[in-house]
Amino acid sequence: MENGEVEQNDVSNDSSPLVADSSPNEELKKLLQFKVYKRRWLVLLVLCLLNCSNATLWLTFAPVADQSAEYLKVTLANINWLSVVYMVVSIPLSVGTTWMLDTVGLRATIVLGAWLNMLGAVMRICGGPPDDFKIPYELVMAGQTLAALAQPLIIFTPTKMAALWFPDHQRATANMMGSMANPLGLLVANVVSPAIADKASQIPRLLLAYAVPACFICFLATVGIRSSAPPTPPSASAEFSTSEPFMKGVKLDFAGLCGALFIVFGIVGAALLGLYVDKTKRFIEAIKINMSLSALAGIAFSVLCLMQRQNVAVAIVCSLFGFFGYSIYPVAMELSVECSYPVGEASTAGLIFISGQIFSICYTVLLQSVATPLAESPRSTCGVAPQSWKVSMMVLAALTTFFTALFVIVFHTRYKRLEAEKDVTCRRKRDYGSCAPAGPDPASINA
Repeated sequence: MENGEVEQNDVSNDSSPLVADSSPNEELKKLLQFKVYKRRWLVLLVLCLLNCSNATLWLTFAPVADQSAEYLKVTLANINWLSVVYMVVSIPLSVGTTWMLDTVGLRATIVLGAWLNMLGAVMRICGGPPDDFKIPYELVMAGQTLAALAQPLIIFTPTKMAALWFPDHQRATANMMGSMANPLGLLVANVVSPAIADKASQIPRLLLAYAVPACFICFLATVGIRSSAPPTPPSASAEFSTSEPFMKGVKLDFAGLCGALFIVFGIVGAALLGLYVDKTKRFIEAIKINMSLSALAGIAFSVLCLMQRQNVAVAIVCSLFGFFGYSIYPVAMELSVECSYPVGEASTAGLIFISGQIFSICYTVLLQSVATPLAESPRSTCGVAPQSWKVSMMVLAALTTFFTALFVIVFHTRYKRLEAEKDVTCRRKRDYGSCAPAGPDPASINA
């Protein structure tokens, strides 16, 4: 081990009552300590940068759809497919990704994802002869597909990374940072794409601006991450785990501004919620409260966006929806591990991601199908659009409310990973006295 690289993470409870007149057992005291390594912050940094880069590749063309369609000489529907391909590709690959994380390892998964992300970004800027440089749509789609192949490899990893590299009091924070880097990338794309490519001729420059960071991150992942796990485990569950192996361009577009507010406040909310859960371990209470508040914000949005001159109110509701709704994601990923332990972290994250992608496609098709021609609806706050989304918004609000109520009423679980860690610690401390309970009182879970 490198000098100064190891930090001590003492899992013993100093306030626990010790057996009277017993002298400390040095060997047992060592067993009550787990080591954490400063390298964990580099692994987290690489994963955050990679998640952010992959998200920017995903949303490159959406904020500049008209310019992209003009440059590539295709329809807007073709431009939309440059984003939809991410969802289509990720579904069949998700199972393979969970297998790779648990069998091949974290490092190989991250490095492969980094190379696919880089190759996809570079392929998008390849074109014809230098004297007549033109990027064909087919090549851009091929690059998007490669980047889409990388998405499951990248987006599934925060939970596994947090479990392998971080102690129990930092896991939710690390998972939050790794997971929220993806919406941060969406925010970056909403800012950078309109700022760079306000004309169709500037699309190649935009693609280059996204390719350079992807190359740097690939180098950093390949060279900087040297192992899938640290030499020694950071927590009891890691040691005894049975897991199988966005301002200018935005201001021109109110919808873009609302999207930016949603993401910014979502990141803030996720940061605060992650810190809270790390300290209290109240995963269920935090998720149920935030889901209920985000459902209320969704209902308010479905009403306000159909009213005239309600821009400020719509922006506020979008901010609240992001703050309470987006922040649920990393905590929900942690909760999925707690309630499914000892199933592998990658497996649980993969199943949640697959179901999320499937429901996203279903919701997109459903909401589009119930939209009505604009002539049947008055002009709305969000501006002139080809269709009225009045019915669609009401359907979405109803679905959100129904599933939130179902989750709040029905979902109860034990924190199995925390319980396993407590059991291990108790066994090690049996010569010192009783153990303090891990996490909240089990009775409060079903309250």
